[in-house]
Amino acid sequence: MKFFKIEEFHCDGINCYDKMDASFLEMLDKARRYANTPFKLTSTWRSVEKNNSLKNSSKNSSHLKGMAVDIACSDSVSRQKIITGLIKAGFTRIGISKTFIHCDNDNKTDAIWLY
Repeated sequence: MKFFKIEEFHCDGINCYDKMDASFLEMLDKARRYANTPFKLTSTWRSVEKNNSLKNSSKNSSHLKGMAVDIACSDSVSRQKIITGLIKAGFTRIGISKTFIHCDNDNKTDAIWLY
């Protein structure tokens, strides 16, 4: 990966880069290149325990498969750059919040949603 370090992928204080899906990582790297803005990852792979401890997390979250990340984002200019990069890279599942953007390449219905 050109735009990310292995250390950026962590869950519960441990590195989880090895639990991430390889095709997802390729897409994420492309998205970062297209966006031409830093991506600060706030959630990557999740253990079942971590996922269950989160208030609104789906029981079949793509984070459990290493096929999703959340990217910190709190301003409209960065949000536009990140989302444009994700779409150009081929992501068709994007969740938008005031403070982060979720993306995944899981084999689920294509959608863009709000938190």
